[in-house]
Amino acid sequence: MTMTNILDRISNGMPVRKILPNARSVTGNVPDFGAYESTLERDMMEILRFDPQVEHFQPQPLTILFHDNNGKKRQYTPDGLVHFKNGSRLGLLPILYEVKFREDFRKNWRELMPKFRAAKEYCRNYGYRFEVFTETDIRTPYLHNARFLWEYVSRKPSPAIAAHVLNILADLEEANPDFLLCALCSDKMNRAQYIPVIWHLVAIGAISCDLDQPLTMRSILTNSVASDE
Repeated sequence: MTMTNILDRISNGMPVRKILPNARSVTGNVPDFGAYESTLERDMMEILRFDPQVEHFQPQPLTILFHDNNGKKRQYTPDGLVHFKNGSRLGLLPILYEVKFREDFRKNWRELMPKFRAAKEYCRNYGYRFEVFTETDIRTPYLHNARFLWEYVSRKPSPAIAAHVLNILADLEEANPDFLLCALCSDKMNRAQYIPVIWHLVAIGAISCDLDQPLTMRSILTNSVASDE
């Protein structure tokens, strides 16, 4: 592949190499986001897709030339590049990253370290940050919460119902979903209509909740707008 081809793919958000099925990996696509070559890459993409700070994501965005421990010229294609909204103002540099299982990292570290050193040097030159993420970073309660809440992102309630839920929560200052449902509706049979509304508002960040902890009907919720005032 020529450098012109690579630059064209980067500008179009395309992977610089094709992601093909093989016997040793699990391939597929996270809808409207990107292709993956392992379940761990898929999990990372699901987190990034849900993160409201992420502005743009590119799978396998570029190829870096480097020399291995024997001096031979090699190529390395990191798994992804993430750009953040208002990144320069918030100090959130774009992240060029690799996803690796800890076992694979320990087994192949001699082969991987020259690649990662080359990636770090590349990032220093282009104002990026290079990170390696393992299953301990990715497979957390946040991942489970992101998967659960993603189903509610597009389930938009009417503005009037959403405003009603937020106003009641603001009056309460904080509440768990169970208590909030009771405050919203005295009729048990009608409370169910508010459940997807609550999770939608959590999913879009209108209701604050600690998503680093398992999300349950006992999780503490606060009104994000009221908290910012």
